[in-house]
Formats: sequence, structure tokens, C-alpha cells
Amino acid sequence: MGDRFLLACGVVVGPLFTATYLVAGAVRADYEPLRHPVSSLALGRGGWVQTANFLCAALLSSAFAVGLWRAGASRWGALLVGGWAVGLLGAGLFRTDPVAGYPRGTPHRVRRPTRAGAVHDALSLCAFLALTSACFVFAPSGSPGWAAYSVGSGVLFAATMALSSGAFDSGRRPAGFGGRFQRISLTIAWIWLALLAFRALRA
Repeated sequence: MGDRFLLACGVVVGPLFTATYLVAGAVRADYEPLRHPVSSLALGRGGWVQTANFLCAALLSSAFAVGLWRAGASRWGALLVGGWAVGLLGAGLFRTDPVAGYPRGTPHRVRRPTRAGAVHDALSLCAFLALTSACFVFAPSGSPGWAAYSVGSGVLFAATMALSSGAFDSGRRPAGFGGRFQRISLTIAWIWLALLAFRALRA
């Protein structure tokens, strides 16, 4: 029963994280969901909501990683999911710098990142790389359909995340696509993790 609870954490973490940032972004003044990154919700008044969202997602993802390890599907894969969890933890503990003019009155891109902002970006990058790798590691663990889906998810996740990062680092006009690409990327990641959890529960 305990192992199934740990694996079930992989099912609920994505919907919970997504619902929280969607509601938080909808009620935040001057925040444009399709332009600004999810991490920016941790800035300004009410930023504690997104901070708590990151920490909760990190806890649930860690529990899921432990469940995968104990299930024995792939030890390397479980460690990589754990790396994803560590990145989420870092994103919660270290706030991002202002991006794309949010909060209002801040520059499009800060010239000198703060220490917290630099750590946030570095740990977020580690999380993205870990999850991309996990998609490939878990690909051979099932049917050809699952393998193709996992590889495709890894490629699309990495590509859309790279596009979002490039948009945020570009001029004001390209930045308008940053939030779109990031949300597509996160959706790909959470759906893949949820399906991985479902497969582990069935096994």
C-alpha cells in the first residue's frame, strides 16, 4: 500500500501544480500567462503561492521517484526523476529574477542576475535535463508505442523549453511567445510523468 501511495504521487503532482499556477496567474495584476514564465509568479505580492507550489511539487515528485526506485522499473530513471524533484525544490527556494517586464516597472531582462536568480536558473536547467533524460531511459521499458511516445515526449519537451528560454532572452516581441512555449513544455512533462505513474501502478 505504501509503494502504491508513492507511485500515485506521480499522478497527482502535475494536475495540482498546473491548476495552482493557472489560478495564481489569472488573479495576478499585470501578469500575462502567455508572455511571462511560471517562475515569475513567485515574485511580488502573493508570491508565496507559487513558492509553495514549487515545494509541494518537489515533495510529490520526490515521493514518486522513491516509488519508482522501490518498484525496480529503472534505477537510473528513478534517479533522474529525483533530479527533476531537486530542480523543483531549488526553483522554490531560490526566486527567479524579473523576466519580460514582470513585475511591472522592471526591465525586460536584468543586466546582472542576482545570486538567487542565477541558482534558480541553474537548478531549473538541471531539472529540465534530468526529465528529458528520464524520458529516454524509460522508453525501452514497455511496448514500442510507449517507447515512441517517451522519445517523442523527451524531444518535444527539450525543444519547447529551449524555445521558451530563447524567447525570454530575446527582444520584447519574441518574449511574447516565451510563456506559451513554457506552458506547452510543462504540460508535456507532467502528462508523461502521470502516464509513467499509471504504468508503474498497473505493474
